[in-house]
Amino acid sequence: MALKHFRSLTQILGAINQSKICGQSIKASLLLRKSYTTATSGEDPRAVAGQTVVSERRGSVVTVAINRPKSRNAVNQETARCLLGELQAFDSDKDLNVAVLYGKGGNFCAGYDLKELANHTATLKLEQDVTKGPGPMGPSRLQLSKPLIAAVSGFAVAGGLELALLADLRVVEESAVMGVFCRRFGVPLIDGGTVRLPHLIGLSRALDLILTGRPIGAQEALAYGLANRVVPDGQALHAALELAEKISSFPQQCLRADRSSAMYSCYDAPSFTEAMQYETDHGVPVIQSEAIAGATKFTSGEGRGGKFS
Repeated sequence: MALKHFRSLTQILGAINQSKICGQSIKASLLLRKSYTTATSGEDPRAVAGQTVVSERRGSVVTVAINRPKSRNAVNQETARCLLGELQAFDSDKDLNVAVLYGKGGNFCAGYDLKELANHTATLKLEQDVTKGPGPMGPSRLQLSKPLIAAVSGFAVAGGLELALLADLRVVEESAVMGVFCRRFGVPLIDGGTVRLPHLIGLSRALDLILTGRPIGAQEALAYGLANRVVPDGQALHAALELAEKISSFPQQCLRADRSSAMYSCYDAPSFTEAMQYETDHGVPVIQSEAIAGATKFTSGEGRGGKFS
């Protein structure tokens, strides 16, 4: 499924031109993108300084990092614009299959920057029509056509939880804390939290978190289905990258067709019959493009016994 919103190049450039890209000029940003390495040995230090969002290409996988560690990676307007731009760029790049979203400095994201909300209310702009503009956290209104994995460490709360819910999968460190902490301050969930959370973990459990604002740890999140993997502290990004590389290694047209069908049946299908029709309509073309070749590999002995490598 292609992006439903923000397709216009004019719109994208308009969002970019409102401010410097992630703390840099557009020209400098483009030059630094060319210097990214496909290895996992680290980032160009020039690409980190002054940026609120840092991305790095690793073959067919891209990492997108929120880089405001002193604020526990709380998102301000600039960061929101950068996150939106990075995930739009990922979705439109034919050479990228999976993105990993994480936070630098030990926290995933502490939500929207309430200091900015309190002190710069006059400059805040919110498009209420969800089809015409981004949410406060940036990419929360997107419907990506490719998988996104959240590598969660430290706090993923309030709007930060909503960013984690945007992801297909969440790899969560043992000491991570999730929750609707904004409940305490009267800040509503308007980045998809009330939409995605009930679908993921069921209405009863979602309301427990939404109404109380209580913290939820990694093991409880795993039991709820909010976390897909729990890993030792400091290992979320590494584990998420391994998972991303595995997902990226599969035939992509088939994978995206199945993912799109699952999303449609969950959020958009008006009936079981229409969901089944969507699955068939999007699955049948894959038989010619990928399934026959895959069946040929199987008959030659590849993948026997449930082996994935």
